[in-house]
Amino acid sequence: MQKIKKTIHFILIAMLMMAGGCQPAGVSEIRLKEAEKQLRGLRDAAATVNKNPRTTEKGEIRWITSSYDWTEGFWPGTCWMLFEDTKDPRWKEAAIRAQELFKAHKDLTTDHDLGFIFNNSYGKAFRVTEEEAYKEVLMDAAHALATRFNSNVGCIQSWDVDGGWQSERGWKFPVIIDNLMNLEMLFEASVISGDDRYKSIAVTHANTTMRNHYRPDGSSYHVVDYNPVSGEINARVTAQGFADESAWARGQAWGLYAYTMCYRYTSDRKYLDFAEKIAHFILNHPNYPKDGIPYWDFNAPDIPNEKRDASAAAIIASALVELSSYTGNKYLKDAQHIMNGLSSDSFRALHGQNHNFLLMHSVGSIPHGNEIDVPLNYADYYYIEALIRLKSKGL
Repeated sequence: MQKIKKTIHFILIAMLMMAGGCQPAGVSEIRLKEAEKQLRGLRDAAATVNKNPRTTEKGEIRWITSSYDWTEGFWPGTCWMLFEDTKDPRWKEAAIRAQELFKAHKDLTTDHDLGFIFNNSYGKAFRVTEEEAYKEVLMDAAHALATRFNSNVGCIQSWDVDGGWQSERGWKFPVIIDNLMNLEMLFEASVISGDDRYKSIAVTHANTTMRNHYRPDGSSYHVVDYNPVSGEINARVTAQGFADESAWARGQAWGLYAYTMCYRYTSDRKYLDFAEKIAHFILNHPNYPKDGIPYWDFNAPDIPNEKRDASAAAIIASALVELSSYTGNKYLKDAQHIMNGLSSDSFRALHGQNHNFLLMHSVGSIPHGNEIDVPLNYADYYYIEALIRLKSKGL
């Protein structure tokens, strides 16, 4: 029955496409309604256990149970987006309940992922509700994140290196490309507080990363390790990619999204030009698949038999929709093409399946043997965000 319903859905979309061109007006709204219906099941399950979903493992939902998890902000962020889109108060209730679970983490100074966590949850909460309590949490998190900035390096330190697998690498001050995504919270903190200190840190980090993380072709290293005293580069390596000189797909996606975001907050043309350079690398790479869903690493050794990463595709799609807004819709068809691929039976789960996550076939970290070919909460987050951005354009 589910396959029949989904077949009818694609027939309707095909009819709209014949009537209206490549991408039918309103297809994103249809997909959003289907996604919201699917995620209700995950919402109900989360309410039952009072935990936030991250992925699946051994045929069951893997809930976030650790004291700190870099992905814990994505589920409440998804709930806030669906509340704003549907006005259904149950999504607001779910968002509030979910983000309360990690509110105390706002003051942690031992990790860089506070932007992922708090900008995507409490930041959205403040924008949607304008409640001062949410703004205060966001500002506390921004203050904590800013303590990790080192002016000698010009970056926010990503991982601490006094324990865990990071300590075994011999790193002194590692900065990962993912860290660019945390800058949005700092930009936003300056906007809502009037204190330009946060923006200054974000700009400096973005500029340092642009200078040291990127190759001439627009691809990025995953990790750059610095000397925290001199600011000199110790090494350029990978942690989650195939090799030090390869292009880890989600890392390329983070950079595309982040420099587009940097342009949004600064209007500095160099960020827009750089985002386009990254987009050109991704979209024109010889190993970029026809359906727009990248392999987990652009240089993985066994392409086309390597795992795909739907999370990277969703991030790229959402970024390209925003980038198109600054470039005369130049990248809009590319974003739509990726979303068509993600919304196909190959990547979008049938209703009630996939433990009510939306997307299948994402990759966390193949080198670590972690979360391979599974749904991920951040893949769904950026898929929903991309749909909402397309819907705002009437597509």
